[in-house]
Amino acid sequence: MSRAGGTSVLLKGQGSTKFAERWPLMRPVVLKLLKQEHVTRDEWQDLFWEVHSVCSWDEKASVKIQKALETEILEFINEVEKRVLSNKEESALLKAYIGEWNKYFTQCEYLPKPFQAMEMEGTNNKPKRRNQEGNRVQLLMLHSWNNSIFSEIKDRLLSAAMKLLYAERRGEAFESQLVVGVRESFVNLSTDVANKLRIYQENFEKSYISSAVDFYKIHGPVYLAENGVQNYMRYADQKLREEERRAQKYLETRKGCNSVNQLMEACVRVLVKEHSSEIVEECPMLIVDNEVEKLRLMFSLLDRIVHGVDRMLENLESYIHQNGLADMKSCADVITTDSEKYVEELLALFSRFSKLVKEAFNDDPRFLTSRDKAYKLVVNDTSVFKLDLPSSRARTGLATKTHPESKCPELLANYCDMLLRKTPLSKKLTSEEIETRLKDVLLVLKYVQNKDVFMRYHKTHLTRRLILETSADSEKEENMVEWLRDVGMPAEYVNKLARMFQDIKVSDDLNQEFKDLHRGSTTSDLVNIKVLNAGAWSRSSERVPVSLPTELDDFIPDVEEFYKRKHNGRKLYWHHIMSNGVIVFQNAVGKYELEVTTFQMAVLFAWNQRPDEKISFESLRLATELPEPELRRTLWSLISFPKIKRQILLCEPVVKSMKEFGEGSQFTINQDFGLVKGGKLQKRGKINLIGRLQLTTEKMKEEDNEGIIALRVLRTQEAIVKIMKMRKKITNAALQTELVEILKNMFIPPKKMIKEQVEWLIEHKYMKRDEASLSTFIYLA
Repeated sequence: MSRAGGTSVLLKGQGSTKFAERWPLMRPVVLKLLKQEHVTRDEWQDLFWEVHSVCSWDEKASVKIQKALETEILEFINEVEKRVLSNKEESALLKAYIGEWNKYFTQCEYLPKPFQAMEMEGTNNKPKRRNQEGNRVQLLMLHSWNNSIFSEIKDRLLSAAMKLLYAERRGEAFESQLVVGVRESFVNLSTDVANKLRIYQENFEKSYISSAVDFYKIHGPVYLAENGVQNYMRYADQKLREEERRAQKYLETRKGCNSVNQLMEACVRVLVKEHSSEIVEECPMLIVDNEVEKLRLMFSLLDRIVHGVDRMLENLESYIHQNGLADMKSCADVITTDSEKYVEELLALFSRFSKLVKEAFNDDPRFLTSRDKAYKLVVNDTSVFKLDLPSSRARTGLATKTHPESKCPELLANYCDMLLRKTPLSKKLTSEEIETRLKDVLLVLKYVQNKDVFMRYHKTHLTRRLILETSADSEKEENMVEWLRDVGMPAEYVNKLARMFQDIKVSDDLNQEFKDLHRGSTTSDLVNIKVLNAGAWSRSSERVPVSLPTELDDFIPDVEEFYKRKHNGRKLYWHHIMSNGVIVFQNAVGKYELEVTTFQMAVLFAWNQRPDEKISFESLRLATELPEPELRRTLWSLISFPKIKRQILLCEPVVKSMKEFGEGSQFTINQDFGLVKGGKLQKRGKINLIGRLQLTTEKMKEEDNEGIIALRVLRTQEAIVKIMKMRKKITNAALQTELVEILKNMFIPPKKMIKEQVEWLIEHKYMKRDEASLSTFIYLA
């Protein structure tokens, strides 16, 4: 009984917690909070207790309190609206609204706190849970403001704010916080849980972007018409920068908000995209005039729009191609005969174009690609000079018809030779300068399509330097081989070059061993032998016959016998076309040492026993046993050597070219032959008559060119089989694409060659056409 009695007393004591009785006690404090009047600590704490008490004992208290609050809040907002609308002038209206809103929004944080008990849903008999939709009182306050004063004047607020922005775009000053305040009110008013920025986006953001677009649609075309494209570019760039700074101040920048980007896209569209055709028309002229700052500005503007720089890329590519070819053609007379001038011109062009791309386009990868494409066309152009290579018809058969290719690989190889050989050029340069220039050559080589031609000529020059021992720096020679490997030259080519150095070292050891064995022999002390591996040096099978001086001819069997004992089963083939020596020439003028080729030596020895006689062309042919083309070339080198004033041989009658030698031609030793230096005749000296050692005959040159094509044919077939083996089935277009990708480091196979080799492989059962689609190939295992 006592427990029951006690309970009834407690319930009776709490019976006065009805809403109707308690609200009159809560209302005065609520009004004070709305009006931001002073509230004592007791009033503040009592409000918490009153709300808690009512909500604890009255299930419908939350609804009743919310309705009562709504009434008071709306009455308060109506009073605020009257005060705000009493301001007729727009800036005053903005100030009044922003001031009232800031105070009201502050109370949106404080007023809901005592009413947190309303957030708990449930009954006395069930656990209570917090409302997940947000604070009811705060939402009520925001909804009430939104549906009353805000709905009434938001258009006026936006209009006033946009007018202020219009004034700022025209350069007029105003109180920027007014626009910021309007934006903040739009942002903070949203009660949408899923999208807190909905009201801001639908109203302020939309109006802001629209006003910016409208402004520049009017002022942009006018400025362009009055000031021209180049000044307009500066105007557009300046306005875009201004708008971005302005947007950071006036638009919402919180994470997840895209207002600034949307504004910039709209401004770019109206300021740049709509005038892009007029802007880009200035590009060719600016490139020609090297107006890098204006090009940089144009690039920064057009790069803001999709495909905006495409025409700039085309203009740059066209300029580099046309200008590069024009420069090459203007100095064609020099560069076609001087490989140094040619390479220097190519490097100067590359440097100039690279500087343009760097300064005007910040080395943008797209512009670097355009530079590379155009420069590649210049390097591989055949209009200035060309190299004719035979066209292939089958796997081994070679047609007589030729197709032109750029002579660039040959001239690059010649320039490398000038740097690596003992020449006036290599002597005046330091080691570091030579290395720099060699790497410049490798830079140009990157753009050469037919790198196999370069490798063929480079190998020929290397052969000449190693045989004549004319390398300026053996370390640089070996470094060059590794650099070629580093830039992607095929391993088989590079390995053969490395093997050539090994052969020379082995041959030197072999030569020393031979001299030690024949110590005391006069001839062995005077002769050096070089035994070279045919696989690495891959010289032509053609051996040019020549009648050697007796001293040398008698020496050959000794060498062969020595080598046979060292390497049983190997056979030596003598290539006298690759040999050279020194002979002593003495006449009344003086005594001279002559460096000569073996062929020159054979010709000069015809006068060894009869120095004053005249010898006919036919007699020399019989005496030397040289083929007629080689004899003509050798005689011409002795009667018309460009580097000496007094020639060693004289011809009667006088001829202007080697083709004029005939049966009636008589040759004699020039008894007045001598070395002239500085206009003075020297009695002694050493004269190099070798010039560029002829390592090949005309037939060998043809074989070399045909060998290039034959090797390309084999490489093409090899690559096709490799692709087919991997893919099993592939279309013709895909096959050609992959084939070019595989072979591009050495040469670009012509479509005709690809077609011929595909047909050859089909004929020999390596692959077949798909019966369902003739343009598809199937691999045959």
